[in-house]
Amino acid sequence: MKKILVTGGTGFIGSHLCKKLVEMGNYVICLDNNFTGNIVNIKDLIRKSNEGEFNFEFIRHDITQPILLEVDEIYHLACPASPKAYQYNSIKTIKTNIIGTINALGIAKRTKSKILLTSTSEIYGDPQISPQHEEYWGNVNPIGIRSCYDEGKRVAETLMIEYHREHKVDIRIARIFNTYGPFMNKDDGRVVSNFINQIINNDDISIYGDGSQTRSFCYIDDMIEALIKLMNSSEYVGPINLGNPHEITIKELSNIIKDKIKYSTSKIVYYDLPKDDPTKRKPDINKAIRCINWSPNIDIDEGLNKTIEYFESLEK
Repeated sequence: MKKILVTGGTGFIGSHLCKKLVEMGNYVICLDNNFTGNIVNIKDLIRKSNEGEFNFEFIRHDITQPILLEVDEIYHLACPASPKAYQYNSIKTIKTNIIGTINALGIAKRTKSKILLTSTSEIYGDPQISPQHEEYWGNVNPIGIRSCYDEGKRVAETLMIEYHREHKVDIRIARIFNTYGPFMNKDDGRVVSNFINQIINNDDISIYGDGSQTRSFCYIDDMIEALIKLMNSSEYVGPINLGNPHEITIKELSNIIKDKIKYSTSKIVYYDLPKDDPTKRKPDINKAIRCINWSPNIDIDEGLNKTIEYFESLEK
């Protein structure tokens, strides 16, 4: 049995990861300050652990503060991921990416444990090439409203690489592209949750710009499989793109969701495009296919059906 630390473990991706790792027979320590995560996401894990069924514990803690733990692996997910959340307290976002990553790496160095950083497609900024491959250095505004997250993650990647070079820490770097599914925060401001909840509630559908900007959406189950495969790979430390290469426009996404929620009377309303909002997002996943034998299996149609079902259940 491995003892695994998941920072940011009550968040959307983190809670799914905790559940999967526990199901695989590991002892999981979930660490989160619940700034954007929610303990409700792990309530079943806590209940079953209290009943002696699962090897799981939750620690409420801010990773920007040091903590001493004995673990075999670390999945370092701690950081607000939606623009609405990470811009709410930009300095805190920077601290989480930098100080939090230093603290996570300190645990890995001391315990000689493997550590995986969930970086982001925002590394690439508003890209001038498409699809984006790992060798592309990006087009990032270092002083824009998104910079606390974009540049914070870029420094986090640098820290990972330097601890690997200087201290031989066993690292993995995953660059995650847009991920969606059940247990997303309905108020996180991300486009999938925004559209679904607006359409369910017959509210206006908010599209920023003309809706021609593109995104590539990966269902949560596929992403969890990719993260675990990368952690268990001995051949590639990263960075490596993880996402679904199927690219659609934001307007196409709104129409797909509207067609699935047939009872809705919502209409599209257009707003100005936020500053530095990327116009293209499409991952080149050739390295993921080659190095960890992974590609997504769940298409946008199936994934949206499951996600809509989840959000509709919250309204009942």
